[in-house]
Amino acid sequence: MFTSIKTKHIVSSCIFMAISLFASTSQAQQSLTVYTAGPGALIKNLASGFESETGIKVNVFQATTGKVMARLEAEAANPRVDLLISASWDTAVNMEQRGLLAPHHSKNAVHVPEQFKANNYIAQGITALGIVWNSNSGTPEPKDWVDLLAPAYRDKVTMPDPSLSGATLDLLLGLQQADPKGAWALLEQLRNNGMVVSGPNAQALTPVLQGAKAAVFGGVDYVTYNSIAQGESVKVIFPTSGTVIAPRPMMVFKSSKRQDEARQFIDYVLSEAGQKTVADAWLMPARSDVGARRPLFKDLNVLPSEQAETGTERSDTLQRFNTLIDRH
Repeated sequence: MFTSIKTKHIVSSCIFMAISLFASTSQAQQSLTVYTAGPGALIKNLASGFESETGIKVNVFQATTGKVMARLEAEAANPRVDLLISASWDTAVNMEQRGLLAPHHSKNAVHVPEQFKANNYIAQGITALGIVWNSNSGTPEPKDWVDLLAPAYRDKVTMPDPSLSGATLDLLLGLQQADPKGAWALLEQLRNNGMVVSGPNAQALTPVLQGAKAAVFGGVDYVTYNSIAQGESVKVIFPTSGTVIAPRPMMVFKSSKRQDEARQFIDYVLSEAGQKTVADAWLMPARSDVGARRPLFKDLNVLPSEQAETGTERSDTLQRFNTLIDRH
């Protein structure tokens, strides 16, 4: 009898372990891996909302554009990512040309303007580049890029590093396309006036928040709006001569074994709840029917620009910039 009870206990334990292992394996198969160059709080809130709605766990790697792209390159032979949210539209264009992306047409894309969607990718939200000015710096309020060349701004301007910020590289490309000679002359004059290139967006903003510097050339707007909401004395100024906007594309990889879950995540981000979360992070929503507490792209003087057809233009622009500031 004792042996019978013991045998039943062992059998029951084995069944319980098998069920637990199956459940664990099933959950792992349904979990989704997302890489993003966007704000950490935003992806955390989106992942939480998505998991609450669907029960699908989201594993997130969030970092600067440079670090995200470096990880993708390192994992090229054995991809782990299911869904990428990039800070640069050209990233999606390039990956589509390389045949890496799976198609997706979201049911919630009807209110997304055509310029912010394609067969294999669609904008999560949109940012714009501008001047971030410390109103307590004792410098005159700038209205345009060239105002930062004034003697009052000597040694008082920072700029995000375009090798680490996809949005800043988009700004260089946009200015170059709008006025090839004028853009590089402006950058050279800014360098000669003491502009410092200071790492990714947050690192370029910090000395301006602290008052050590007066302005950021090419600051990403949402980072600053968040600082303003926390009581910082800074202002986002969109230059009168024009600036660029940076839609942040979401894309599903062909290599992913969780394409269905990735598509569900995109649908959630483009839902009204998802887009409100995007707006709460101070980005412009991708959907035109969802409002925000900040200017939208239709309110800005946006420079006409064409997306780079290959990665060569981006690489060449970055190399020219590095040469300009004498960085090798």
